[in-house]
Amino acid sequence: MAAILLSTPVRISPAKYSPYLSAHHLFRQSAKVENLKISKIHKPNHYRLACRARLSPEKSKEKAGWELSSGSVSTEGNDVTEGLVGEDAANALVGEDAANALVGEDAAAFDIGNQKASSWIYFSVILGVVLAILYVAWIDPSTGYGGAYLDAISSFFSSHEVVMLILLFIFAVAHSGMASFRDSGERLMGERAYRVLFAGVSLPLAVSAVVYFINHRYDGVQLWQVQSIPGVHQLVWLLSFISFFFLYPSTFNLLEVAAVDKPKMHLWETGIIRISRHPQMVGQLIWCIAHTLWMGNSMMLTTSLGLVAHHIFGVWNGDRRMAARYGKSFEVVKNRTSIIPFAAILDGRQKLPNNYYKEFVRVPYMTILVLTLGAYLAHPLMQEASYHLHW
Repeated sequence: MAAILLSTPVRISPAKYSPYLSAHHLFRQSAKVENLKISKIHKPNHYRLACRARLSPEKSKEKAGWELSSGSVSTEGNDVTEGLVGEDAANALVGEDAANALVGEDAAAFDIGNQKASSWIYFSVILGVVLAILYVAWIDPSTGYGGAYLDAISSFFSSHEVVMLILLFIFAVAHSGMASFRDSGERLMGERAYRVLFAGVSLPLAVSAVVYFINHRYDGVQLWQVQSIPGVHQLVWLLSFISFFFLYPSTFNLLEVAAVDKPKMHLWETGIIRISRHPQMVGQLIWCIAHTLWMGNSMMLTTSLGLVAHHIFGVWNGDRRMAARYGKSFEVVKNRTSIIPFAAILDGRQKLPNNYYKEFVRVPYMTILVLTLGAYLAHPLMQEASYHLHW
């Protein structure tokens, strides 16, 4: 009933040494094991072994989470020592091990060799079908319900700022509410089906809020005007560009977003997460500061307040969900990361590896770079498309 260890760089037999890891009886044969770490210790030909495995509880009411297990093994015999588990294992990893051993997942890891052409074909087909259904059922004025949805809300309020807040509130309740019930929903209907339901509810509401904002972004009271000041446009562009690298860490696996791969709730720990544990909140705040500075009116200020409020709630809700899902492993990640950007790095809780920059030189981050530049260039097209809807 021992944990199954994945392949190692020093040809240590997983089958031979996994039973010697402490608390091996807690892990069933079906347990998933990730992030096996092999590093040298002081004894000749000995290596410290650390891995994490998903706990598979005997009773359904028990919480499933991640446990860190470690020990030292010899390539010359059966010498296995220091069997530890959980916090003891984390505490036992000293020096370089303590700084580098991952309890969470390596964010934005992408191996082209593991990609299947069929998966990306499915992704393209699913994306096309979803967009087609979204257009017919929600966007198209002749067949969709998006116009009626906005008309119903606008009929109660004459203020564009109030309508914008209502749209953001409805989206926040649907989006964060369904995220909060994710565990129950996935147990009831499966990961893929729940992702489809989640997207089916969230996407139309998001489109309505975005289109309404674009069409009314210059409404309301003008509070300040700085667009003619030299350098402001460049500052706003730079801040907006940076914000997108924080805003979209959840798209590291697009195949999960489209439910081609089974969607998972990831405990990321590298890349942008080293800077902030809640990069989406940080990115949204930066985006709102940039656009509020540029537009300087009550509509933009109201929109920013609504968006930031939703993401601040998301910080609390996200930590709560992660703690419930990952238990002690999340506490380890939480203790060496921060909400405020760079705070954990500055106070020494987060130790950046020497090759930290390599965690960003990866396909997902390059994709964000291309899409961010594309979105900037496509601004006129998005604005024209929104105007045609008359929302």
